Amino acid sequence: DIKKSNGLLNIGHWDSLELNDSQASFYIWAKSLESNGVKSFFTARVLENSGNIKHAVKAYYATLVHFPKAFCWGRDLSFVWYVAPAAIDHIKRLCRDYPSLGIELIDEYIDIKNGDDTDATNDIITVNPGRLVKVDENKARTKLSDLDIIETRGNGEVQLVKFSNGDWQIQVDGKPYFIQGVTYNPTRIGLGPHNDPKFFSSWMFSDVNNNGIIDAPYETWVDNNKNGKQDNNEPAVGDFQLLKDMGVNTIRFVIPNDPQDKYDPSLIDKELLRDMYNDYGIRAVMTDYLGAYTLGSSADWATGTDYRNEDQKKKMKEVVRQKVTDLKDEPFILMWVLGNENNLTIDYNGVNASRTNAANYPIEFAKFLNEVAEMIHEIDGNHPVAIGNMGTGLMEYYNEHTPAIDIFGINSYPGKEGFGEMWDNVKRYYDRPILLIEYGCDAYDQKFGINEEAQYVYHKGNIRDIIFNQAGGSFSGNAIGGIIFEYLDEWWKDTSGNPEDLHQNNPQFPMSFPDGFSHEEWLGIVGQGSGKNSPFERRLRKTYYLYKDIWGY
Repeated sequence: DIKKSNGLLNIGHWDSLELNDSQASFYIWAKSLESNGVKSFFTARVLENSGNIKHAVKAYYATLVHFPKAFCWGRDLSFVWYVAPAAIDHIKRLCRDYPSLGIELIDEYIDIKNGDDTDATNDIITVNPGRLVKVDENKARTKLSDLDIIETRGNGEVQLVKFSNGDWQIQVDGKPYFIQGVTYNPTRIGLGPHNDPKFFSSWMFSDVNNNGIIDAPYETWVDNNKNGKQDNNEPAVGDFQLLKDMGVNTIRFVIPNDPQDKYDPSLIDKELLRDMYNDYGIRAVMTDYLGAYTLGSSADWATGTDYRNEDQKKKMKEVVRQKVTDLKDEPFILMWVLGNENNLTIDYNGVNASRTNAANYPIEFAKFLNEVAEMIHEIDGNHPVAIGNMGTGLMEYYNEHTPAIDIFGINSYPGKEGFGEMWDNVKRYYDRPILLIEYGCDAYDQKFGINEEAQYVYHKGNIRDIIFNQAGGSFSGNAIGGIIFEYLDEWWKDTSGNPEDLHQNNPQFPMSFPDGFSHEEWLGIVGQGSGKNSPFERRLRKTYYLYKDIWGY
């Protein structure tokens, strides 16, 4: 009665998930008008939030058994979200994180065909809810050294090996290498791709103070007391040292094209990248967009890159050939990545629109990917080739048409709990090692402002999931690492007409982030303060120290 008189029971059921009062939230969901499957799932979520873990597992499992076809729409109706795969993920996570339960889910399986579109009527769903069984306490952890290698991709310096238990691992010079990466593009405040023709490589040559030293890699300093100025006890350390201290062994680097959309070797400071590798132990994942954002194809932005167009494909392939030929013997190379979210639909026009017709012509796109990957392997036998994909979309086409692709690179932002059934689905339908090429969370909340804690919690759940799914673990065994998006805030990403020299707080689009939105200018685990000391000032967020604890030496 007290809750009712205070109006607590009158708030919306979605908003109730943020309440600290689980009893009220439980009641609100019980009387909501959502479908029974959606109600069942979020009732389980409330039970989990209240600490009733055993009951939460039962409720998630009931959702899986009784409502495997249930779904709800995204906030802006741009996607359909299914409860059954999420229920499986939550059960596995809780059994993993609460070993005192003494149970695990086995033999579960769900397949949702046509689930990537917004037509819920064409879905074909196959499900086996599996069983909750007691954990075998005598089951030993897998020792990879005791297993045979049954498949090797590549025969040079960097290889992918598959063990007899189905686990995948990346090896460099015969030794395991787990990718601990960041997207590194330290954009100076006031600059962006709209006003900087050398956007992807300007940081490699920037010397704002004219002292002969490159700014971001060597001269950045940490504003520990956040007073906006460099104090005597805040010496210049440089980003490369900050990355090394954090435990980073890999950066993601986009190989730039010149203004004529061709490859110009002078746009890359090879000596700088060699120093990054030799002195700091950091390698590079080298990316060509392969027509995303019309880069490489020179297509018109309105129509986008067309993977049926022979002239465009010839141009893209030639640009890749020149890049690989020029860079293949550099010591800092770890792998090549083709594309970045090219599978996004052509009718999407948001800030991250990739502007290709790959989703409309998946066979043509997949065959072209394979053609380019085969060319790379002919030129460079030392480094593997990955796709840069948004989620697992088009996976069935890749499985059929891209035998030359070595790694499934995925951009994914699923939520703070991790990546769900992605690991098992890839293992089942496209048996390749998985590299999370992008994952992360913004540090701004629409309700609370700057929220480092929420970003920290999100990243913690994600990196735990990646580590748990590496080779030799108790789960899927196909994770070879992850690349955080991103190292440093970029202030140009609000494209609503605001200038690049203001740190905007506007939400760009709905996202599975703490407040339900992505603030694209706040995705860094490091900030730039007020911006007046750019490109030098760094403010290390709580998430930076999370990775330093996990990855650091």
